Amino acid sequence: MRTIVVGLGNPLLGDDGIGWQVVEYIQQEQKSFNVLLEVDYICLSVGGLRLMEHLSGYDRAILIDAVNMGKLPLGSVYCLNLADLPDFSAGHTGSAHDTSLLTAIRFGKELGLPLPGEILVIGIESTQIYNFSEKMSEQVADAIPRAAIILLGLLNIEAPT
Repeated sequence: MRTIVVGLGNPLLGDDGIGWQVVEYIQQEQKSFNVLLEVDYICLSVGGLRLMEHLSGYDRAILIDAVNMGKLPLGSVYCLNLADLPDFSAGHTGSAHDTSLLTAIRFGKELGLPLPGEILVIGIESTQIYNFSEKMSEQVADAIPRAAIILLGLLNIEAPT
């Protein structure tokens, strides 16, 4: 099963860089897993159609991103199917040439693109996603190892002790 793990966000916008941080953490710690992972990793600052293009050819995708669900405390980690997330940008994109990822996936499947049958999202509750800063809030930064453990579980890999 071809799997891609995508760290999403912008590392120059505070907590919005959490997706990149989790991917970098996993890549650094991968040496201690004692197993060769057949997983592709990428960090992106795109969404909608551009993100959908990167998922083409994979059986499964795991996206890691900052979310603002407003249900749990800052730094809480969610694991959801993409379809379970609210489609906040539906009809409200910043460009007439883009759309939400949910809409892009539906469109791509209608066109017959080889898109993942399973798309999971590891979301970290964040609020400071529009402030120019390379520093994340303490609660969000503390969530990096927890999000990494969830990712390892999804990849069926035991976390090192």
